[in-house]
Formats: sequence, structure tokens, C-alpha cells
Amino acid sequence: MNQVELTVDQPRSEYLSASEVVDCEAENIQQLAASLSKNSGSSIGLAQTVYEYVRDRISHSFDIDSNQVTCNASDVLKYGEGTCFAKSHLLAAILRCLEIPTGFCYQKLVLDDSDHSLLTLHGLNAIYLESLHRWIRVDARGNKGGVQAEFSLEQEKLAFPIRANLGEVDYPWIYAEPNAKVLRALNRSQSREALIRNLPDEL
Repeated sequence: MNQVELTVDQPRSEYLSASEVVDCEAENIQQLAASLSKNSGSSIGLAQTVYEYVRDRISHSFDIDSNQVTCNASDVLKYGEGTCFAKSHLLAAILRCLEIPTGFCYQKLVLDDSDHSLLTLHGLNAIYLESLHRWIRVDARGNKGGVQAEFSLEQEKLAFPIRANLGEVDYPWIYAEPNAKVLRALNRSQSREALIRNLPDEL
């Protein structure tokens, strides 16, 4: 997988802020962050622990055929599920609660390999590791057959390889806030089918 050159255009403090969606001050987020940080020996180890918790313990709604559409980080944790976007909100909220800068990244992917004309955005995260003085990207959408994303300090191990010949795009930017179009789609959709219709295919 080719690794893109990541671009940050906000002060690092912006990647620690709370918001309505990244509600890292919510009680359940605070409690989980405290629990996950108990046995971590370094900020890198803590970042990996949090990443693996969200990847493995929070279900991807599509993988479990759920019609629940979550958005705010605290709701993702409360219901234990979310799409790639919602899971990225939760990961950011927990890490920001622990003072680890975390941003949002996006890719444009083929939605269904049976029809390569259907493209949609996919959400993931970038984490700033202070001891390494650099950002790394991680994808917490959840592993399954054919998808094996990992926390990696060297070569990125994201969920999906980019197939440029099919129009797929790996956007290089790290955003401090989730994409507004994505948030509108999540908030207006009452089911998985509605969300698929509403999700944007461009940033």
C-alpha cells in the first residue's frame, strides 16, 4: 500500500478539542479512557490500546446488519456500534480525552464491487505520536474476511488498498473536525439503507 504524504493545516491544539460530535467530556467516554489508560506504559502503547478497543469491541453497523445509525462518540460507545465515520468519532474522542492529538482522514472507495460506478467516502483517523514527532493513520472500521487493519508505526496497514484505476482516492489531509457532509448524512438517516443513499462521494 502506497503511503500518502499527510498534510495538517491546523495548530495541534485543534486536534485535542471537544465538540458536540467528538464529545470527549461525556461521562462514558471519560470512564472508558480512564480504564484503558490504567496499564499503558507509553503514549504509543496507549494509542494502540485505544485503537484496538474501538476496532475490535465496537461493531461496524454494516457488518452486523444493523439499522442503528450513530454519530456522536458517546452514542457510538453507548450502543456499541457505528459506521467507519462514527467509529472514527469515538476513537478521536477517547484519544483526545487522554491528551493524544487525533484527526480525521478520508478516502473515496467503491461502495460495492458489483458496481464500480458507485463511490462513497470512507472515514479513518490520524494520531499524533509525540515521542516520534509525527502522525500515523489508523483505520478502526473493524476487521473481517479480506480486511486486516493494524496499528503500525512503519508501513500503514489500513483496511482498504486504493485502486486508482477505479476512481478511488486517498485524500492526504488531516482534519481537526469531521466532514460536515458526512455529519449531515449521519444525522438525517434513520436506517442503513437511507445512510447509503445519503452519504457523499466527495469531500
